Amino acid sequence: MTDIDPRTQRKHRAEPIISVSGLRGVVGESLTPDVAARYARALADTAPPGAIVVTRDGRATGVMLASAIHAALMAVGRDVIDAGVAATPTTGVLVRQVNAAGGIQISASHNPAAYNGMKLFSAAGRVITAAAGQAVMDRYRQPSFDYVMHDAIGALTACADTTSEHLRLVLATVDVEQIRRRQFHVQLDANHGAGGLLGRELLEALGCQVTLLGGEPDGRFEHEPEPAAENLAGVLNGVRTAGADVGFCQDPDADRLAVIDAGGRYLGEEYTLAMCVDHVLRRTPGPVVTNCSTSRMTADLAAQYQVPFHRSAVGEANVVDSMVANDAVLGGEGNGGVIDPRVGMVRDSFVGMALLLDAMAARQLPVSALADELPRYAICKTKVSLPAERVQVGLAALERHFSTAQGDHLDGLRLDWPDKWLLVRASNTEPIVRIIAEAATDDDARRLCDEAGRVLGGV
Repeated sequence: MTDIDPRTQRKHRAEPIISVSGLRGVVGESLTPDVAARYARALADTAPPGAIVVTRDGRATGVMLASAIHAALMAVGRDVIDAGVAATPTTGVLVRQVNAAGGIQISASHNPAAYNGMKLFSAAGRVITAAAGQAVMDRYRQPSFDYVMHDAIGALTACADTTSEHLRLVLATVDVEQIRRRQFHVQLDANHGAGGLLGRELLEALGCQVTLLGGEPDGRFEHEPEPAAENLAGVLNGVRTAGADVGFCQDPDADRLAVIDAGGRYLGEEYTLAMCVDHVLRRTPGPVVTNCSTSRMTADLAAQYQVPFHRSAVGEANVVDSMVANDAVLGGEGNGGVIDPRVGMVRDSFVGMALLLDAMAARQLPVSALADELPRYAICKTKVSLPAERVQVGLAALERHFSTAQGDHLDGLRLDWPDKWLLVRASNTEPIVRIIAEAATDDDARRLCDEAGRVLGGV
């Protein structure tokens, strides 16, 4: 009998981080094949009849988890449509395209390579609602599942064409010929995630010269997966030295997009949504939605174009709920996630790329000019330790301390002034509260965060 290396075992396995829309964890610790199988079976038990689409973002552990998920779904009688490596927004399109009962995207989004996760989709091709997610979570925590007999086991089929419908939908939102005439040079950093597949196809369809970094979806990230400025030093310089007109940076599952201008300046993710909103509202005025932690740039644009602006709780599902309720023309989150209902109710980096190239071509302006036109604010993010039982006391103390602000309890506590805002939310997984402030300058935003931290430290 071969001894098992104790380094490959964990005596006490941690619980994965579970929310109403999915889970994530460290593979081999909090995320194991058993956990993935149970979560997949929970979705199957709560979803309507029909097949389930399964995709993954390219991480090396995705193949193993996909195998466990396939087996679990088939064992409870579900047919499985395996689409292999695909972006999260592509998963939503595929669910609708094949009339599936739901979908599972295997991805840990921007988390490091040790992580993986599962994001759940409804038959509408969107991240499942809070109510549906709670039902999955409750079923996951029950001890047993019923399996079907041998003659009722589900079938596994492969999806041969995963990108054509998504590409068609994105192209339909822009003036393709106008973009093609500009022959933009675009540097796309997919960082070995799922985005390079459709990313190259889309940019070439738009007549762009493409410099693709990390196009192989093998999860061998060349830098930390989150497309934040501190992780993109080499990419920033590459846009300038390559003479590219614009640089686009995706996270591993390609639902978020950060932008770099031709001079190598990191415009970031907050500007992605705001620039797209500005472009869409110029042509199609209508309601827009962001979450309560997103820059007020979009609210300013809504006021400028005299359209309704709606703010949701944090979370893609909450943004989508508000977009549906208010018939929004565009929505999203300040993490670079643009949601265009013409394509799908999912954050979509490909939508972001197409809309920005469309704006650059239509107005004959570089992306730097599009960004510089927008109201300029600074955001500060920090956190402080606070036990869960003291959170409400802390929020009440903040509301008393900042008595001149307008308070909102949609998600934690948001305090608004004419020229700044502060959001304080409790973490769902740690005994901390997260503090986000936006103001006219970095110093002002930092001072607001620090002041909030001192108040919370005194409760």
